[in-house]
Parts: sequence; structure tokens; C-alpha cells
Amino acid sequence: MEKPVKTDVPGSVLFCCDHNSVRSPMAEGLLKQKVGQSIYVQSAGVRNDLEIDGFCVAVCQEIGVELSRHRVRSMDEMIEWGDDLESYDLIVALSPASQRRALEFTRFAALDVEYWPIIDPTGLGDSREDKLAAYRQARDQIAARIKERF
Repeated sequence: MEKPVKTDVPGSVLFCCDHNSVRSPMAEGLLKQKVGQSIYVQSAGVRNDLEIDGFCVAVCQEIGVELSRHRVRSMDEMIEWGDDLESYDLIVALSPASQRRALEFTRFAALDVEYWPIIDPTGLGDSREDKLAAYRQARDQIAARIKERF
């Protein structure tokens, strides 16, 4: 059973997914567009073995969210670079693997982890239009959750 959505607004949010190349950068960009700098927002992946996805960039550009300069990074890299994951008020996991990883990182921290089951659009659709439709669906799912949560 899914936990009820909290209504308190955190001061800092980390979105995470598998590669930090599609869902978490979308979420980071969408939340930044909505709240500006009133909330510190970052994103990371369990791994960083891919570059930012071109379809992700395209569907976000359609709504005025710029992701072409996004550089993927892993949660481990964030820690190596001195970004303490425990310093975030909220971690939002957008994939099962990132939820497991976030829960590992926060086992001993008083910090909330929410799981938003967002479809992974990579590999969906045969034509360019079908692929774009799948990415728009993921983008719109994230946008709806952001609107509800923030």
C-alpha cells in the first residue's frame, strides 16, 4: 500500500532513477521550472553510464524546460564530490532500483524517501513519434506528481 503523499514542502529535493538520463533530469527540470530557487533541487542515478537522452531533451524543450546541458551523475559520485545525501529533506525515487539505493543511503538518516512509479520510456515505441509519445507520457506523469506534491 502506497503511503499518503506528504504536503509539507521540503527545502531540498533529490530525484533519482536508474541512469540520471531520462526520468530524474525531467523531474529536476520540471520542479525547478515550477519553484525556481525556492527549493534546492538535484538529480542523480544509481549509475551514470549513459548521457542525457535526446528524446528526454526534446519533450522537455516542448514545455520550456532546458535539459541539453544536463550532465549525468550517480549517487556515488555525489558522495565522492562531497554532496551529503543525508542533507536533503526529501529523496524522490522514480524507479525500483533507485528506491532500493535511496533506502540504503538513508537507513540511518531521518529523511523521507518517496517512490513515484514513473514509466521508463526508453525502448518503447517503434517510430520517432511513438517514442516521443512514450517520453511525453513519462514527462506528464512526473509533472502531475510534482503538481500534486509541491
